[in-house]
Amino acid sequence: MFSRFMVIGNELEALGKTYTEVEKIMKILRSLPKKWENKVTAIQEAKDLTKLSLEELIGSLMTHEIKLNNHQRVEENKKSIAFKASKNDDEEEESESESDEDSMEEECTNEDADMCFMALEEHEDELQLISPISLSLSSTPVTCTLKMASLSNSVKLKYIKLGYQYLVNHILTFFLIPILMGFLIKILSLGPDQIYEIGSSLHFDLLQFLGSSLMIIFLATVYFMSKPRSVYLVDYACFKPPASYRVPHATLVKHLRLSNKDNPEIVEFQRRILQRSGLGDETCLAPANLYIPPTPSLEASRAEAELILFSVIDDLLKKTGTKTKDIDILIVNCSIVSPTPSLSAMVINKYKLRSNIKSFNLSGMGCSASLISIDLARELLQVHPNSCAIVVSTEITTPNYYSGNERSMVLINCLFRMGGAAILLSNKKADRSRSKYQLLHLVRTHKGADDKAYRCIHEQEDTQGIQGVSLSKDLMLIAGEALKSNITTIGPLVLPASEQLNFLFTLIGQKILKLKWKPYIPDFKQAFEHFCIHAGGRGVIDELQKKLQLSAKDVEASRMTLHRFGNTSSSSIWYEMNYIESKGRMKKGDRIWQIAFGSGFKCNSAVWKCNRTITTPTDGPWLDCIGRYPVSISQVLDL
Repeated sequence: MFSRFMVIGNELEALGKTYTEVEKIMKILRSLPKKWENKVTAIQEAKDLTKLSLEELIGSLMTHEIKLNNHQRVEENKKSIAFKASKNDDEEEESESESDEDSMEEECTNEDADMCFMALEEHEDELQLISPISLSLSSTPVTCTLKMASLSNSVKLKYIKLGYQYLVNHILTFFLIPILMGFLIKILSLGPDQIYEIGSSLHFDLLQFLGSSLMIIFLATVYFMSKPRSVYLVDYACFKPPASYRVPHATLVKHLRLSNKDNPEIVEFQRRILQRSGLGDETCLAPANLYIPPTPSLEASRAEAELILFSVIDDLLKKTGTKTKDIDILIVNCSIVSPTPSLSAMVINKYKLRSNIKSFNLSGMGCSASLISIDLARELLQVHPNSCAIVVSTEITTPNYYSGNERSMVLINCLFRMGGAAILLSNKKADRSRSKYQLLHLVRTHKGADDKAYRCIHEQEDTQGIQGVSLSKDLMLIAGEALKSNITTIGPLVLPASEQLNFLFTLIGQKILKLKWKPYIPDFKQAFEHFCIHAGGRGVIDELQKKLQLSAKDVEASRMTLHRFGNTSSSSIWYEMNYIESKGRMKKGDRIWQIAFGSGFKCNSAVWKCNRTITTPTDGPWLDCIGRYPVSISQVLDL
């Protein structure tokens, strides 16, 4: 409704008819159905409509709608359970050969059944059972006694698993503590004379003592000199596009129809993609793509680049208090647009950076380029002590629009949107206390040696000579193989001993004992508290959630980022991290896993550790909308 309302409002404004914010709010409130009457009254009485923004109203209404739907679903569940119970009672009354045990089961009232289903629903994660609705419609009657017994066994199994994990992960502690306690008790049981005799019996040679001391000092020096420098993420900033750049689905479909009048089939194909994309109505495109037809040009691409790069760097310098003269390393990554002079030169010219700054401009790296830039900055910070590095990740959408008729190439129009992020990294010990995160691991996997992987995301010209980016139908399969290779490398670095032992036992059973066991998928939730999966599309998030056995909450940041901002390419993982911070979920010691995929084909992942509990940000891209997220995303939108 909101997207349709905005489309009508924009069309009226184009015709010269304008409405104030209050008038728009009143029109929305008057159009709501009768069952919303209480909510409308509450808004009118509790809020000052002259100060209420349209976004706040929509967020409040969406929250209320979710509550209504949940309440309706609960009521339907209760009705179905009651119907099932009453139907069983009628059948049992007609039968004359019921046993005493069946008669006892008849006494299980609807209230008892509701309690059983509520208990099952509360422990759904542990039991991995189907929903109460499915249970109520099942053709096989299941008694409350059996359900409670199954629940009890599953809870016991859960605690056995937790006990095993705790024992294996702390095995050294369990062995060392008794040994140290025994040694301490033995020392305390000795008298002063006995301790003196033991000390007197030890003969120290001065030369041996000096030699041993020098060896210890030498080994300690070598260890600390060869130890990698810690890399800290001081802070970062994400680009928030102006509201005037927003492209609701209805507006985009209308633009596509006007721009492709001769080919309604390709318009209908893109409309169906949008319906299932997982994108919301607040994603943004560059101004050049809003014309009919779109007018991409080098000048427009530079204008978009300047808007994004300068905005995020300004925000980052303001947040961290960093001066431009303190920047030692600059890395800018943008896959499609690579002008001359480069984007990094554009930044140097704007901020008048030092002449000896080490600058790099990465292009063609795809959506995983941000982590490649982080890896490059990490390597440079290892050889340049007391240095700061700024990494800027973006994708310029102006030249991305494809106006041809190849279906594999129009997906870019439906998924990619404006976005960018700037990250400040440092290896200075003085920055440790004020930094947000510390980089623990970064693993890069490249599958470019395989021809299919190399061409699965490919910039090319179609048969009509129109340039665009083609996405292969094998993309998800190739991404799965790249992810498998990546987690094989990163798993031993991050997984606890219990998960590694489970994987080893399964591998021995499959390869040596030839047992027909299913491959063991490690529980990465034992290693990480938060997941930032590249918001490349609904299919990407669904596939990773399935392969890594993650919960809906684990991928919430990715889904909400895709809904609010779309696929912003390499910067999407930073919007996801900012979402977690804006929700107040980032605590000291939490570990974050960033996963990104890119053309070539690449799968890169980074592991961060939170240095301090992050307070809810007072700025950032989520500031005006975090209150209404998470939202329920329909599988298919009505366009």
